[in-house]
Amino acid sequence: MNNKNIFKFAVILFTAASLCLLSCNSTSQESKREQITFDYTQEDARKAEIDRIKKLMSVKPAEALWRAKLVNDETIIDITSKALRDFCIASLDQKDYQELYFAYSSLCAAGYEQLANEVISKAELEGLYFKQIPGYGIKKSEVPLKNISQCIAGTVTVWVDLGIKVHGGMGYADRVIGSGFFIDERGYLITNHHVIADVVDPKYEGYGKVYIKLAGDEENRIPAKIIGWDKTHDLALLKTEVKPPYVFSLGSSSDLKSGDRVYAIGSPLGLESTLTSGVVSSTNRKIFTTGSVLQIDASVNSGNSGGPCIDSNGNVQAVVFAGIPRYQGLNFAIPVEYLKQELPILYYGGLRNAAWLGGYGKTYKVSNRQAGLEVQYFVPSSAFARAGIKSGDIITSIDGKVVNSLEDIQNILRTYVPETIVQCSYLDSEKQKRNCLLYLTERPASPGYYFYQNDTIQNSFLALYGISLVPSSTSNSRTYLITKVLNGSVADEAGFSENDPVTIGKIQFNDDKSQMYTEFAVKRRKKGYLDVSIGLPSNLDGPNYF
Repeated sequence: MNNKNIFKFAVILFTAASLCLLSCNSTSQESKREQITFDYTQEDARKAEIDRIKKLMSVKPAEALWRAKLVNDETIIDITSKALRDFCIASLDQKDYQELYFAYSSLCAAGYEQLANEVISKAELEGLYFKQIPGYGIKKSEVPLKNISQCIAGTVTVWVDLGIKVHGGMGYADRVIGSGFFIDERGYLITNHHVIADVVDPKYEGYGKVYIKLAGDEENRIPAKIIGWDKTHDLALLKTEVKPPYVFSLGSSSDLKSGDRVYAIGSPLGLESTLTSGVVSSTNRKIFTTGSVLQIDASVNSGNSGGPCIDSNGNVQAVVFAGIPRYQGLNFAIPVEYLKQELPILYYGGLRNAAWLGGYGKTYKVSNRQAGLEVQYFVPSSAFARAGIKSGDIITSIDGKVVNSLEDIQNILRTYVPETIVQCSYLDSEKQKRNCLLYLTERPASPGYYFYQNDTIQNSFLALYGISLVPSSTSNSRTYLITKVLNGSVADEAGFSENDPVTIGKIQFNDDKSQMYTEFAVKRRKKGYLDVSIGLPSNLDGPNYF
């Protein structure tokens, strides 16, 4: 095992141990820890943290540096900053340009540009990091569109062979058919994650092979290799060893508006090289948990998934990913901006783990103008808690990139990987501008469940149901008083209001922990303080988690 593999193995072991979740039941909540405060002025706390930092240096040097900056001990800061510089050197020697890129970024964010430049200049690094990424070197002038048939030629059928499925004593070919399109002369192409999901699912134990079929070639199946995939944004990067008949250029769906003409190309129901046309119905549908998608009325059916959605000039503006059966005018596509943000990370291979900050919030507005992201809640162990950010503070920028809205921070986070340090500017409760360092971690599969597991009911229910609670009984730990109700939340829609007494009953989760169900006994002020028992569901993921 080489040094790089040893390092990655150590990281995996550490991550697995630190992210292990407790089993859930409705009675364990009272033992959850209260809001954590970090007081490094106390000598025992400082010593314990410094000891932890020393252990982290060899496995997570960026986190070690971030924690050292929070402790503000010059000796340990010097040691950890040089450890991260040495990690950059090792990554450069191993030509692991993605590791190098984000470690370099972390050094610069922490204020150590000079140390970073001892390894490599920013211009040289960007040249190495972005040079080979498919789709980045194609300019519109290099792929002039003569007619729409070129675009059809550049679209492929993605064929996933899952072997034989036995049903009723009979064997049937088990396959998934989707679409894809070339973005690079070297044979790189894009499709949806859900098209190839079985093949990359670690729980899948069956046979699985991925092929493509070129337009106009119904007989030959060409093997394709899965390079990288992203569950959150339903994207996957494949590679084949063929010269593409046509390479698409990537447009800018931010230029699209409702009513603009678009075309969808793919293999609906296996019918290859099918072209449909329509218009953009909406540019802002909240289908994904971390961003908006396009709604189009171009006809889309099963098999279109992963195909290009292009404009009249042949530029890819989106990736088709869903259609609603029996509602042909109600179809959805992933904006090409998301693809361009994801491509560098997909290219370096494997599962794309999304980065997050461990918070919950909403767009902050001043006179109906978007002016930042209001942090409404964060998990006690989050970067926010350690950096001193409080509920109600307004994030205005990350690494110099302006944050005017919740969607802005989602767009920014989409360009990062976990285990990266970023600079943050925010407004405190007095609307004074402050700066701090934040550390990105891996976004859980179910952020709401993660909040529930790592905080008390009275705190976590602000994100889960939109209510702030304070205990109201010394004899019953499940009885609370509502102190705040978020507008538009589950609790708000149920008629809850401030000063309502409430008792939390049974709490249940579905199998994948994506939804929860809670029984409430409440006297609602809006309903004349009549006693009522009500069960409320809550989605444990959504665009407000970041």
